[in-house]
Amino acid sequence: MSLEDTPVGRALAAYAAAVNAKDVDAFAAIYDDDVHIFDSWGQWQYSGIDEWRAMATGWFESLGDETVEVGFADLRSTVGDDVAFGHAAVTFTGISATGERQRAMTNRLSIGLRRTDGAWRVVHEHTSLPIDMESGSAIFSR
Repeated sequence: MSLEDTPVGRALAAYAAAVNAKDVDAFAAIYDDDVHIFDSWGQWQYSGIDEWRAMATGWFESLGDETVEVGFADLRSTVGDDVAFGHAAVTFTGISATGERQRAMTNRLSIGLRRTDGAWRVVHEHTSLPIDMESGSAIFSR
């Protein structure tokens, strides 16, 4: 089964495309208006699409000429009639304007979707990084 064969996979594929294109509208379209996000960066949580859209706008603008390639591994999902849940490892790779890989980091991702009027939208997302217990620092790759 390919990534795009499930609601979760289709949402993640759309996420990767929107991030790579730095397309805030396409990015926000993946999410429900009442989305709740626990993110690894910036602030503890985001409530609602307006906060999440503002985060994406700032993120994409901060990239300048750089783009971000998003890849997923170990995707698993469960799909019901109107809800779906999934988890994966997500790797973000910074790509320079000349196509050179600059840096990469891998997060853990859990995602919940709800189908409303036939459309699947993300209603909850949680990203995290494992923590080294001795140093208290995040571990950025697996």
